[in-house]
Amino acid sequence: MRIIRNLSFFKNRCIVCRIAIVFVLVATLVSCYRYYHANYASNVSLPDRAAYLYIRPGADFDEVLDSLRRMQVLNDERAFVDVATRKKYPGSVHTGRYKLTDGMSNWQLVQTLMMGMQEPVRLTLSGNIRTNRRLAALLSRNIQPDSLAILQALEDTQRTRERGFTPATIMGMFIPNTYEVYWSISVDALLRRMKKEYDAFWNAERHEKAAAMQFTPQEVVTLASIVYEESLKADEMPRIAGVYVNRLRRGIPLQADPTLKFAAGNFALRRVLTRHITIDSPYNTYKYTGLPPGPICVPPPVAIDAVLNYEAHQYLYFCAKADFSGYHNFSKTLAQHNQYAREYQQALSRNRIYR
Repeated sequence: MRIIRNLSFFKNRCIVCRIAIVFVLVATLVSCYRYYHANYASNVSLPDRAAYLYIRPGADFDEVLDSLRRMQVLNDERAFVDVATRKKYPGSVHTGRYKLTDGMSNWQLVQTLMMGMQEPVRLTLSGNIRTNRRLAALLSRNIQPDSLAILQALEDTQRTRERGFTPATIMGMFIPNTYEVYWSISVDALLRRMKKEYDAFWNAERHEKAAAMQFTPQEVVTLASIVYEESLKADEMPRIAGVYVNRLRRGIPLQADPTLKFAAGNFALRRVLTRHITIDSPYNTYKYTGLPPGPICVPPPVAIDAVLNYEAHQYLYFCAKADFSGYHNFSKTLAQHNQYAREYQQALSRNRIYR
């Protein structure tokens, strides 16, 4: 009987152990499921689109959470907070622009934010930038620094001098192209990046051509800005550049109408009048000989290369054609130029273009 009772006891004890083991296994599985679900299951809903989370300088975790709430992208906010807390993200908030995609897990989102894995933005520079203020406004559209901070840097003598420029010539450091940068880039880092791109553009071949003209790269860019403002016809730019090179070498004022528009601050002018010629400005190339202090726009590479590969000829004058084709008539004599100029002025009047 004692043996039977002992066997019964052991049998019951084994049943209890089995139940305990099953209980532990179930608890473990539930715990693992919860852990997996909290960390690796989808918690970001962005059907048919992507969104960007912007974290400003100095922001803390509460501000990040507020931004995510406003975006309404989290399925389970508590789960995100738990994962972020466990990974100590609240103490590692980084400024930046972060891409959120549909189906992201909490682990992916927190890891992206903690590692500062930003999505680059694109900066596209074109030739229609004519002032430092306009350049600053364009740059600030896609990066965190505002236009005022950028403008102050562009007009800071010390900061421009460090890069070999002046506030008047700094626009020439920006070569029109599309660049990828991070939204959180600082103003100084942006200037360093643009100087690096400028140095890469000005390779040995371009430096040699500028030296052969007895021009500095900055002088080439300044002349290219005038050429570009005179004509958008790439096939005509080298000939226009040749006219200005001839005038510079002979000490003849450039008399470039685009520089008067720049001096007047009116880039919509289509008809230059006598009162514009009297503007007292170093950019008035009717009044002062030589190149102006700096570029009057950000010229594209095609205009810069047109100057470096200017056409050698004897023309000293050119005037827009009366057919408004965008092309020009070129002259070696003032008499011939005046005839073309009269034809163009008459065409302006016929079309009621008086300014």
